[in-house]
Amino acid sequence: MASVSLKHVRKSFGRTEVVHDVDIAIEDGEFVVLVGPSGCGKSTLLRMIAGLEEITSGEIHIGELLVNTVAPKQRDIAMVFQNYALYPHMTVFGNMAFSMKLAGCGKREQRERVGEAARILGLEAYLDRYPRQLSGGQRQRVAMGRAIVRKPQVFLFDEPLSNLDAKLRVQMRTEIRELHQRLKTTSIYVTHDQIEAMTMADKIVVMNGGHVEQIGSPLELYDFPANLFVAGFIGSPAMNFLDGILVTTPMGRGVRIAPDSIVSIESTREPDGRQVVLGVRPEHLMIKESQSAGMAANDAAGIEAEVIVTEPTGADTQIFCRVAGKEVVAISRQRHLFPAATRIRLAAQSGKTCLFDSDTGQRL
Repeated sequence: MASVSLKHVRKSFGRTEVVHDVDIAIEDGEFVVLVGPSGCGKSTLLRMIAGLEEITSGEIHIGELLVNTVAPKQRDIAMVFQNYALYPHMTVFGNMAFSMKLAGCGKREQRERVGEAARILGLEAYLDRYPRQLSGGQRQRVAMGRAIVRKPQVFLFDEPLSNLDAKLRVQMRTEIRELHQRLKTTSIYVTHDQIEAMTMADKIVVMNGGHVEQIGSPLELYDFPANLFVAGFIGSPAMNFLDGILVTTPMGRGVRIAPDSIVSIESTREPDGRQVVLGVRPEHLMIKESQSAGMAANDAAGIEAEVIVTEPTGADTQIFCRVAGKEVVAISRQRHLFPAATRIRLAAQSGKTCLFDSDTGQRL
């Protein structure tokens, strides 16, 4: 096992720079997820760590070794791809043992290592089968088994669950996390799915446009996003954003988002009159009252909203509303069934709002 560090790493294709001055430190044994939208540079970064892409400038270290010019096969890494990349004419055993065979390992060692990996992954009954006789999840396990038998210093995962159906993805991400807890091997995992990132990672690296936007634990990014991009990307449903102006009321500081809607916030040093973006998670928006319950039209406390649609999910209800011309969503544990166009008033949970600069998007 080994740590991985990237220092001022850049990647250009001709005059177009696609990865911009990236610094990431990955501790020995950590499970780190690179997450971001398509085209953000996360897979390119992974391929540079693997040695499949040359870096334009900067340094990549695996352990104490500078690997900028080290061949992929000498970096002591194992990579699991999105498309499995199994040899169709080989059995499961043959696929898992192939790299050891090339390395000159004896047959006894091949059997021992493959047997150990098969026990870990629940593949013992499938060693004599061919890839075409396996399900998608079983094929992905074989791909992981082929990586495990190499006993690398670092595992690299390039969107390994993208080809699986939703239910199997949930199962496989649990299995990958359990596998990491068992092997304790440093792992770098690329995905565009923020749910995978939140549920699997020790540390998340959020990327956008070739830049690293924020690095932190899943809950750190969820509770304390550095900017509007991170706040909107992490979380499902996404954080609600409302434009407003800072004001002081008899009840304290607040953000006026409409003439009849003020959201109370914690104390801030920012002056009254400043344009801001208010961010609040759907689960932190509470239903204060509805028109049928006698909503006072002249009451400015809270947020006046018009219901668009309600979506019951069983455990909770998602209520999509229109507020000051923008769509927001509130999540309630109660089973509200508001008809469309119902007027309701929402309240943000105390201490659970975020303020962002209207111009830069950075958190205040």
